[in-house]
Amino acid sequence: DLDIGQRKYANKFFNFVLAILLFVCLGIIWDVSVKGLSIYFASIFTIVGVALFANWSILSNITSAIIMFFNSPYKIGTKIQIMDKDDSVTGTVMDITLFSIQIQTAEGDIVSYPNNIAIQKPIKQLK
Repeated sequence: DLDIGQRKYANKFFNFVLAILLFVCLGIIWDVSVKGLSIYFASIFTIVGVALFANWSILSNITSAIIMFFNSPYKIGTKIQIMDKDDSVTGTVMDITLFSIQIQTAEGDIVSYPNNIAIQKPIKQLK
């Protein structure tokens, strides 16, 4: 029994898996060399690894999103207040992505709050 946010994550995950399976099937149909692909993917993973290491906040946002998915302290539609000294945000959770939480304020503004910061700050659920 998943809520809307978890269904979105699950849908994105299954779409990703289906895309990978499609590429594997096309590779088999087109008789693509496994050795050539392994060199290509090793190069891509090396570049992505260096990029993620160079910018740790991307990796920490993704890790925080995974933690929030399984822990689910709040869901889409929940009214929250993120208490962050001078930068407190109060509003309704509109979406939770891999990198940020989208919060709509009472004024109608959409605030994008990074997951890695949101997981470190106290969050008050409002009624």
